[in-house]
Order: sequence, then structure tokens, then C-alpha cells
Amino acid sequence: MRLNIMRKESLDRYLGVDKHFVKSMTAIDLMALGIGAVIGTGIFILPGTVAANSAGPGVTLSFFFSAIVCALAAMCYAEFSSALPVAGSAYSYGNVVFGEFFGWILGWALVLEYMLAVASVSTGWAAYFNSFIASFGLKLPKAVSGPFDPAHGTYVNIVAIIIVLLISWMLSKGMQSSMRINNAAVAIKLAIIIIFVLVGLFFIKPSNYHPFLPYHMKGVFHGATVVFFAFLGFDAVSSSAAEVKNPKRNMPMGIIGTLVVATVLYMAVSVVLTGMVKYTKLDVANPVAFALEAVHQGWIAELLSIGALIGMFTMMVTMIYSSSRLVYSIGRDGLLPSSLAKIDNHHHVPQEALWIVTLIIAIMGGFVSLDQLTSLVNIGTLLAFLFVSFGIIPLRKRKDIGNKGGFQVPLYPVLPIISGLACLAMMTMLSKETWIGAGIWFGIGLIIYFSYGYRHSKLNQDR
Repeated sequence: MRLNIMRKESLDRYLGVDKHFVKSMTAIDLMALGIGAVIGTGIFILPGTVAANSAGPGVTLSFFFSAIVCALAAMCYAEFSSALPVAGSAYSYGNVVFGEFFGWILGWALVLEYMLAVASVSTGWAAYFNSFIASFGLKLPKAVSGPFDPAHGTYVNIVAIIIVLLISWMLSKGMQSSMRINNAAVAIKLAIIIIFVLVGLFFIKPSNYHPFLPYHMKGVFHGATVVFFAFLGFDAVSSSAAEVKNPKRNMPMGIIGTLVVATVLYMAVSVVLTGMVKYTKLDVANPVAFALEAVHQGWIAELLSIGALIGMFTMMVTMIYSSSRLVYSIGRDGLLPSSLAKIDNHHHVPQEALWIVTLIIAIMGGFVSLDQLTSLVNIGTLLAFLFVSFGIIPLRKRKDIGNKGGFQVPLYPVLPIISGLACLAMMTMLSKETWIGAGIWFGIGLIIYFSYGYRHSKLNQDR
């Protein structure tokens, strides 16, 4: 059994199975996917709350230092996606360089990350939507505006379910049409952020930057650990490698480009926000809107609610898409039912995987209170980062995998090791409750693997 679960996948088999996908995505599409996932409502909240509680105006440096740590992991993902242009992201990478068992662990972690993230954001989208329509005098019945909680009069969050179904329906029509809609939404979202930055520049008071480091560098680094999670999501881009034109060139551009754009935007918003209003006043629910009201620019605050809705929409597009490709990949290997790996001949989409994912997310978002579970997203992401970072070392040693002309992490093996250690350090900072929840989730995963996956594994059937 030990030998079987540690068997490593062949790149050639993955390329052969994944050839049914249409290679239609460009570097711009990938960046739109990545930015759509990374830049959400957090850009309107985190710069203010972290400035008030941890870093002061130095929150700009907090975002910069977090981006450096994320850049290490991003470069590792860029090399993997360049060398292994297949669906499944870290799950597939783990199968190739570590073996099937570790691949399953990574895949199970990503299932948790992607689906829980979308379910959580769908409830946030519903809350923003309800607030938005309330300004027009419209209101949904209480019974259909929250999770199943009869004691408080709510039975289903119907808006959360509907938005997930709509996005999945869009994705089911194929990636070319989906990318056009997603790219337009990302462009509108970026325009709203840029409008805030440009208008805010005229209301900056230099005195608000003093003191720049009220909590000293210790506060900046503490702030960096908080805002680190604002950058998570760029890894989902690697799920699309099987559907990308010239992946050796476009995958690294999409992944690293996403991080660069996100870093510039987060830092720009931080500089402007802490210049408009004294950092001590920014510990509010929506600091960007608060700052705009303070300088009598409420019309932009109205735009922010639209930007928040669009931001959450694009995040759900990326994560539902990535979830479906992940589940497809696990089905492709037989660790989940093989029917999940069927590709629709007309739209070239794994329809069964997409709609299974959609059903699970819709149930979670529509009926379950997720407040205590969202921190589990972080441990799933960091675990994937950890394995991908250290995985560069065995990847370089594989003689059957050529990456000529593709991206390679510089200063090998130093940077991959530093990246892995940084992720490990971040994992130690997660709460005890998060680790307990993760232990339960991985326990369920082990039961599924040894009761079903191990016996149906295509890799073990081929031995």
C-alpha cells in the first residue's frame, strides 16, 4: 500500500486526458481571473482597519512586505504551471512530484478553500445586494434573507443561491463568453478603485501621515500578517493551465501580473486613505466610504457599493471555475467518480463537475451560517503554498519534465525554501479552532481516500 499511494503521476497522461479542453485563454484573461479573485471588498476595508489597529500610515509597508512573501509563492506557482500545463493546480502538481496520497491531501485542502470561500462570499454579496436595493425602497422577506435559523425567522438565503447559480450557468456556456463578461466586470471594478485614488489625491493632508509609524516596525510586520490573506486567490489562476494559449509564456504572466497589479492597488488605496483621514479614525466598518463622506464626496461612496458587488462577483467566477476544474482533475484520476471528468463536447466544459460544485456551494451559502468556518480557507491555501514551494526542488530533478523556455524561480533552491518556511510560519499563527476544524476536514478526506479513492485510482489500476 505504501508504494501504491506514493506512486507519481505522468505528465504525458495528464496532457493526453486534458487535450479535450479548448486553449482559448490569454495572459489578459488570466490576469482578469486573478485580479477578480484577489481584489474584493477587502480593498475597501483592510487598509483602514489595519492602519487604525496595527500599523498607522505604515500600512502601506504592511501590504508591500506581504506582497514579497506572496511573490515567492507566486513564482513557484508560475514555474509549476509553466512546466506542467494541466488542470488541477496544486493537486495535480502534488501528484506528479510527491505522489498520489499527497496530491489527494492537497486536492482535499483546495476543495475546502475554493468552495468555502465562494459560499462565504455569496452570503456577503447577498448582504450588499439587499442593502443596495433597500436604497430604492425594496426589501426581501426576512424568511428568505438568511441561513436556516427558524429561531430568528430565516430559512434560506435565496439571493446567495441565485448568484451562485447564475455564475455557474454563465461558466457552463464555455470560457470564451465567460471571460468576456468577467473581463468587463474586472475593468469596471478597477475603474471604480482608480476613481477613488485619483479623487482622494486632492484631499490628502500631509499632517495625517505623522507619525508614519506610530506602532513602529513591529506594528508594520503585525499588519503584514493580517493583510497577507488579502492577496490569496492568485493561486486559482493555475487551475486554468490546460485551457491557456502558450502556457509557458502566459501562465507566469497571469500569475505574477495578478500579484503586481493587486500590490499596486492595495498600496495606492492605503496611501490615499491614510492621507485623507487620520489613521486613528479609520477603525470603522467601511473606512473608504467613511473617508469619502468626511471630505463630502458621497457620490463616490455610492460607487463603492457597486464596486463591492462587482468585486465579489468576479471572485466567485474565479473560484467556482477553479473548483470545477479541481473536481474534474480528481475525477480524472479516479479518486472521485470518473463521471466528474466528462467534458461537454459543445462547450468543452466539465459540466457534471461544475454543477456538483455549484450544488454544494449553493447549499452552504443558502442554508449554513459560515461565520466560524471562513478561517479554514487560510489553512487550505497555506498548505498548498507550502507544498508548491518545496515542490520546486523535486520538480527540477524530474528528467521527464521539460521546461525549456518556461519560467523558473530565480536563486534556486534558496527562494523556494524561504517561501516554504514563510508559509509554515504563517500556518503557526492560525488559531487553535482553525487547526481543529482542519483536522476534522482532513480526517473526512482520509476516510474517502482509503474507502474509495485508493481502490479506484487510475494510477494504481495502471500499475
